[in-house]
Amino acid sequence: MLHKSQFILSGSHDKAILGDSTYDDKYTNQEMVLFIHGFKGFKDWGAHQLVADFFAKKGYYYLKFNFSHGGTTPQQPDEVTDMDAFASNTIAKEIADLNIVINHISHTQAFSRINLIGHSRGAALAILKAADDPRIQKVVTWSAINDFSSLWKKEQEESWKKEGQIFVENARTKEKMPLNVSLLEDFKAHKAAYNLIDAAKRITIPWLILHGDQDVNVPFSVAQQLAQAQPAAKLQKIEGASHVYGASHPYKNKELPDHLQEVCDKTLAFLKA
Repeated sequence: MLHKSQFILSGSHDKAILGDSTYDDKYTNQEMVLFIHGFKGFKDWGAHQLVADFFAKKGYYYLKFNFSHGGTTPQQPDEVTDMDAFASNTIAKEIADLNIVINHISHTQAFSRINLIGHSRGAALAILKAADDPRIQKVVTWSAINDFSSLWKKEQEESWKKEGQIFVENARTKEKMPLNVSLLEDFKAHKAAYNLIDAAKRITIPWLILHGDQDVNVPFSVAQQLAQAQPAAKLQKIEGASHVYGASHPYKNKELPDHLQEVCDKTLAFLKA
C-alpha cells in the first residue's frame, strides 16, 4: 500500500523547505530516490506525484521537496506566489537547501546511500552533488542544463547590474517573475565552483543522462556536451520529447505521458542495474 508523508525543514535564511516522501510498505529494503525540481518548478508541478508513485510501487522510497526560495510556500506549495523569495533565490541557497535535505535523510531515515534524479536546473545541482558528495550512489539527469548562466541572456547582465532586477516570464501564466542581481553576483563569485562541465568530469559514480531531442528550452546538444565531459556517463535520447516529456501543470491525467513514462522506465532500469 502506498503511503505519503510530509515534512518541513528550516532552509536557507530560515525559510521553510516543504517536502514529502512516497513509499510502499510492502517493501522492506527500500532504496532512496531524491528528486530535485527545476527553475520555476516545484515538487508537485505537473506529473511529479505520478512519478513518485511509479517509483514507490517499484520498491523505492521517493522523496521530493520545494526549495526554500523557489517561490512556493507551505500554505501554497503548488504555485509560485512568493515573488520576494523567488527574486532573492541564488544557486548558493539551493545548494544549501539540498545539503539540508540530504543531511536530514542521512541522519533521520537511515539511508546512507542516496540516488539523485534532477530535472533541468535541478539536474545541474544533482551534477554538483554527484561530483563531490560520497553519499550519492547513482545520479540521473533529465533535461539538464550545462551552465547556470544559460537561464538568462548575456546581454541582460549590464542592465541587471544597473537596475538590480530582471524579469523572466512564466510560460504558463505569462506573469513576469523578478530575479534580483544577487543571483548574478553569486554566480560570478563562484564561477569555478558552479562550473558544470568541470563537475561532470569529476563524477565517478554511475550517471544516466536523459534528454528529449525536441527540447526547445535546453537543446539535445547540451546533453551531448555533458556526456563528452564524462565518457563513463550513459546518454540516452528520448525521441520526440520536449523539456518536460509531455507533462504540463496542472496535469489531470491518471497516467504518465508517454515520453515521461519512457523516462521513468529508463531511469528504473538504470537504478536496478
